[in-house]
Amino acid sequence: MSILSPRTIRLLAGSAALSGSCVAAHAQDLAFSLDPIVVQARDDFAEAADRATSMYVADAELERARTGDLKDVFAGIASVSVGGALPLTQKIFVNGVDMLNLGVSIDGAAQNNRAFHHVSANAIDPGLLKQVRVDATISPADAGPHALAGSVVFETVDAADILGEVQRFGGTLRLSYGDNGKTAQGALTLAGREGGFEWLAYAKRATGDDYEDGDGATRLGTAANLKSALGKLAYESDGGHRFELSALRLRDDELRQFRANFGGLGGVVDQLRVYDTTRESWSLSYENTQGEGMWDPSLRLGYSESDVVIPLPYDSNGLSGTWSATLQNDFHLNATDRISAGLDWQRRFGEYSSPTFGEFLDETSHNLGLFVQARLEPTDRWRLSFGGRLDRQEFEGVDGSDLGHSGPSGNLSASYALTERLTLRGGLSSIFGGIDIEDNYIFRPSWSYDSLRPSRARNASLGFDWDVGAFKVGGELFLTEINRARSATEMFDFESRGFNLGATYGWDGGFARVTLSHSEVKVDGAKAAGYEALDFGAPLGTVAAVELQQDTAVAGLRLGGGLDLALDHDMPATAERDLAGYSVVNLFAEYVPPEAQNLTLRLQVDNLFDKTYADRATYGAEYSDVTSLKEPGRTITLSAVTRF
Repeated sequence: MSILSPRTIRLLAGSAALSGSCVAAHAQDLAFSLDPIVVQARDDFAEAADRATSMYVADAELERARTGDLKDVFAGIASVSVGGALPLTQKIFVNGVDMLNLGVSIDGAAQNNRAFHHVSANAIDPGLLKQVRVDATISPADAGPHALAGSVVFETVDAADILGEVQRFGGTLRLSYGDNGKTAQGALTLAGREGGFEWLAYAKRATGDDYEDGDGATRLGTAANLKSALGKLAYESDGGHRFELSALRLRDDELRQFRANFGGLGGVVDQLRVYDTTRESWSLSYENTQGEGMWDPSLRLGYSESDVVIPLPYDSNGLSGTWSATLQNDFHLNATDRISAGLDWQRRFGEYSSPTFGEFLDETSHNLGLFVQARLEPTDRWRLSFGGRLDRQEFEGVDGSDLGHSGPSGNLSASYALTERLTLRGGLSSIFGGIDIEDNYIFRPSWSYDSLRPSRARNASLGFDWDVGAFKVGGELFLTEINRARSATEMFDFESRGFNLGATYGWDGGFARVTLSHSEVKVDGAKAAGYEALDFGAPLGTVAAVELQQDTAVAGLRLGGGLDLALDHDMPATAERDLAGYSVVNLFAEYVPPEAQNLTLRLQVDNLFDKTYADRATYGAEYSDVTSLKEPGRTITLSAVTRF
């Protein structure tokens, strides 16, 4: 949810962009900002009407999540919920909608959105991220196919984010230790540049034991054992022609619960098996960083995959992947108005194999799309964004069936500055979804695809932004409907509706942000529990997040903290119990010694009062036979970062 009006962004973008550049590039300025305007101002389309509901992860949030996980990345944004407690199992929900139904990209490469339903399809190491944006509910046409209810855009660090203006070589070393689970992490980033060339290499290792929940019970199958790496090579000419190759890899190979996102089933809490999971993403891109006029082309090629290997008991191997390509031109009509048009292609696949039992099953889809999106400012008060897509999909099922479908998509977003301080905004979209690839771990050779039809999503939002200087408040109503949503060989209608509210307040040396989100999910018109809505949404109810930070009289010392809160939530008759609320307090102290500006020391206490709880987005709390995966109890983490 944007809590900043387009008019304010325009007035502050220049100074905020400068501040963001200093934060990223210069070791002597380590005052990472909790205000998302710093990140928002780096977005070329920050003022566009289709960004009105976008949420930006602030620099401070991202910096503090680098030795954490995706839950830490989105800790301050209530409308983005992350459940699962482990990087392997963490699933993201935006306005109650599972991220499987959103367009997801890393460095412009479309991400695979399918995996075994007991793990995450989009695990990522926050340590390699420089920017995260969530476009909720309404997707523009250039977001690509399958963006049914929004998009999540990840960008990884570049050499320029590590090096100062005159540096040719430098890096960052990050070390941390958490007492709960005895988790040790080390990450090294090296970067260099010469002439127009630049390169970056990043590697991280995290190891530990099983952690304890708030009751002091050891949660078996939760030990950290993660390896991640990122490599980048880029060249940019004096004329702004930039070519970039990026590749990342994550591997988690460890004993986990039989169902990795559970704490147990039927009272069993110690039945473990190996999950060997690997996640990769590759991208190759061209753009002109100085592009203007009517000829400003760009090209993006990508491949991403999720490989889940579970040797016991069935020698199961699940590989899911996405090949993608996008050719686009931006027509700069003037300094504020732009039309983006082009074509994109995706090949998605899911494969299940079991060499021991001689099984191999697969599904494949090919999608070719044409798109155009206009972002205009007709007057000082109006912002308009509208566009459309035409997609053609060919789908092949495990039984050899071949289905072909075509469909249009359209979107319209608008914002109007009613006064200097109050802006009204809203949007509508209708999105062709085609037939999605299913979870390859549940493929059946006996499936019949005769009843499958292409899905279609309909979205709407209506909101406001009110800016009174240091204090800003905003919010919106939202609605997402996905008709003919696929579950194996059956189809149903899914819905998520609710509202978001948010406020920020900044003062000399401090900043605070509060967000609140309420969502209700339905399947075929009836209120749904987690099982009915699986892979499409989650019954989140009302959740809230509070974040604040304050500089102190001690030079270089900053204090802060946050509150995660969920209210009690009544469940439908299909569930066996209602969801209990919780409140969790997190605190931190961060110190940059005045005599050693390249060093940052941090003490963090998560779950200060040792609450025993499962995050609201974690599956299974409403069922009596499921032991939900509880979050860690009180955890004290020490970390040190040095930049050279």
